[in-house]
Amino acid sequence: MFKRSYTLLAVLVIASVVLTACGGGGGAAKTLKIVSSLPMTGASLTQTQTIVNSEQLRLAQANSQACGGKYTISYEAWDDASAALGKWDPAVETENGNKAAADKSIVAYLGTFNSGAAKLSIPILNQAGPLVMVSPANTYAGLTKDASHGAEADEPGKYYPSGTRNYARVVTADDVQGAVDAKFMKDQLGVNSVYILDDQELYGKGVADVFEKTAKEIGMTVVGHEGIDPKAADYKALMTKISTSNNGAAPDAVFVGMVVDNNAAQLVKDKVAIMGDNSKVKYMGPDGIQTQAFIDGAGADVAEGAYASVAGLPFDKLNDAGKKFLTDYEAKYGKLTEPYAIYGYEAMNVVLAAIDKVCADGGDPTDRATVTKAVMSTKDFNGVLGTWSFDENGDTTLTDMSIYQVKGGAYTSIGTFK
Repeated sequence: MFKRSYTLLAVLVIASVVLTACGGGGGAAKTLKIVSSLPMTGASLTQTQTIVNSEQLRLAQANSQACGGKYTISYEAWDDASAALGKWDPAVETENGNKAAADKSIVAYLGTFNSGAAKLSIPILNQAGPLVMVSPANTYAGLTKDASHGAEADEPGKYYPSGTRNYARVVTADDVQGAVDAKFMKDQLGVNSVYILDDQELYGKGVADVFEKTAKEIGMTVVGHEGIDPKAADYKALMTKISTSNNGAAPDAVFVGMVVDNNAAQLVKDKVAIMGDNSKVKYMGPDGIQTQAFIDGAGADVAEGAYASVAGLPFDKLNDAGKKFLTDYEAKYGKLTEPYAIYGYEAMNVVLAAIDKVCADGGDPTDRATVTKAVMSTKDFNGVLGTWSFDENGDTTLTDMSIYQVKGGAYTSIGTFK
């Protein structure tokens, strides 16, 4: 009798465990994990922290759930920088990519911030399911586009060894940004001669190369183009050389392709020290220097008058959803000045929508390939950036670029250009 009762009890316990594991009997929701990989150490932190804040905000608004509560979404913000470099570190980003590939509970990888980092992690994740990767900030064209857009001859194919695209970005690429910047300088600022510098990284050199190509096409004189040493103590000798590089005089402008981490503040300090303030010899860079850290590092007086471009619309031109994002963000985190926060929100936004779509279509959101396909097929998405789609390359169909100028210690929007 005792043995029969014990056997019955054991069967009931096993059945209970099976039902719970299968989601029967009101069992707990399964967990899907999303991670981000961004430099949370160094000067870029002023930008990347707002990206993480925005991703957390969007997830909180979804109550950390997907598919009508059938799945719980967990989120981890990984750092791909190191204290040794003070910025993103190739070894750390590679480690993050491998860690994500090995953790089968991870269904999306939000990142990276630096295009050079993406170059390392895309092929790792491409062979891991593939695991979808959505960047809020990478702009180097070669990650998704071919040589006709300024990429190297073997790009982007080498990043996708499986033959399936798993990488998309919600931000406009450098082949658009570099061209807009050159045309802005020529048409709006009257620049006829320019000296180009870059930080020798994938992003910085990429946007500088596109700028140079466009500048020559529209009749600007490119006096010189060279890479800088991001670890140099100062750039006074370089700026002295540039000050007489245009037939014994200074060029009309200096364009820098770089991120703030690579000594951007010191570069503009020495430019102003040698060639005067930025109203005399115009100074412009891409989104890599459109951050308060650049102004604070250089000093408001030194940075005054510098220009920078950023993809998308300024805050006052956002649609209703974008304005609500801004209100919600500032209510939780305080005043927002960094431009990439909204892209972090949209990256999380599109991934959550894709997971819900997988469920609505009767699919399995724990399957990486299924989630990847849903993200990559995003069309006519009504988000905080407007209504947009991913094209066949994983690039956004939005191409607006906004130009900002430092005025009174802060970047101020002066217009949006195609």
